[in-house]
Amino acid sequence: MHTEDTIAAISTAPGHSGIGIVRLSGSDALKIAERIFLSARQKKIRKTPSHRMLYGHIIDPANKETIDEVLVSVMKAPHTYTREDMVEINSHGGPVPMRRILDLALHAGARLAEPGEFTQRAFLNGRLDLVQAEAVIDLINALTEQSRKTALVQLKGGLSKKIQSIREELIDLAAFVEAYIDFPDEDIESLSLNDMKKRALNIQQALQKLIESSRYGMILREGLKTAIIGRPNVGKSSLLNALLEHDRAIVTEVPGTTRDVIEEYLNIKGIPVRIMDTAGIRDGKDIAEKEGVKRSLKAMEDADLVLLVLDGSSTLHTTDKELIEKSGAKNTIVVINKSDLPQKINVPPHPLHGKAGEGTVVHISAKHETGLDELQRTIAETVLSHSTEGSAEVVTNTRHVYALEKALVSMESFMTEVDKQTSPEFLSIELRDALDAIGDIIGITTPDDILNRIFSNFCIGK
Repeated sequence: MHTEDTIAAISTAPGHSGIGIVRLSGSDALKIAERIFLSARQKKIRKTPSHRMLYGHIIDPANKETIDEVLVSVMKAPHTYTREDMVEINSHGGPVPMRRILDLALHAGARLAEPGEFTQRAFLNGRLDLVQAEAVIDLINALTEQSRKTALVQLKGGLSKKIQSIREELIDLAAFVEAYIDFPDEDIESLSLNDMKKRALNIQQALQKLIESSRYGMILREGLKTAIIGRPNVGKSSLLNALLEHDRAIVTEVPGTTRDVIEEYLNIKGIPVRIMDTAGIRDGKDIAEKEGVKRSLKAMEDADLVLLVLDGSSTLHTTDKELIEKSGAKNTIVVINKSDLPQKINVPPHPLHGKAGEGTVVHISAKHETGLDELQRTIAETVLSHSTEGSAEVVTNTRHVYALEKALVSMESFMTEVDKQTSPEFLSIELRDALDAIGDIIGITTPDDILNRIFSNFCIGK
């Protein structure tokens, strides 16, 4: 990537809208914009104070054709998103005028930006650390209001400050060990073994707390994977439709209507829920149904939460009992449907919870949409019990979790070696490994190939 180039891209979503934005960033951004812009009052972009707007028209320099009526935002380094000179051309939002403006900017000397290149420049120029940069895409892709709030806290540096705090504690601990190695004969105030272990334990606990927060954080970022499981005709598709408040899945009295996994997103009390309606579990009548059952069992295996739907108007079927056993290792809510009909069901103790008590069994009528509030509350409680709502210390990124786990392993090894009274040289290696892992999170030691992979997930123009 050539960071000395001036880059340009359309920053608004494809399609038709009232306003579209073509963005430029780089040392020649003002000069390039000036070549294709004619101010209505003959004002020059390069002479305009920073963070002002100019009204005028985009003109094709080749034939003086007017392309569009625009407002141009002028932003001069270093007080910009990328810490470079930037120009944003606010045009009418149709794809044709925006594409034409972008083409003129490219012909005037800009280069088409790569995905995420604006944010990558913000990172490389020190405006954002890597956690904050990744929070940008999380904010764009936020699934719920709570997801947005968490991403915004990270963008403001909340999580970065905690990571930096842990890193500074590691550096302090490593400094004592390194000093002892480099100057063994000097009268250096050294830490006692107990003090060293106490500091290391504090670091371990901080790492562990962040790792534990990731369960809630990953749900906010990607959604709670929830599988609706049950035998045919117990009301799984009806439940999905009732939760979505529209008919997404086909519902008939014919068993085996649902053949494949149907997936949708729900917002349940601020929690994004990735809910999957699955084929009814039974011995399949044909190849398609057998494949559907196979996918249902796979969805149950991969899910964070299982909604095991039973028909309350009939006695337990052998398949029901088998599914109760199969779901025993999962976080499961037993949903007894058809509560509007005379009840014949007797639910046995669930292996996961020990008894069929309140909070694990919910009675609903998907047909009449009763009991849904209680079900949603119960779903939310399975997540909120692990939440750290209002805290900046929520990890939402798999890459961060991996690095934190790597640092934790190094600290555990450090503690073991301290107990063995191992040579300080070996203790230093463990601390350096932990520091490298923490540095990867905020971008201090992150290799270029990982950086490129991270920013390639951004949209062009951001």
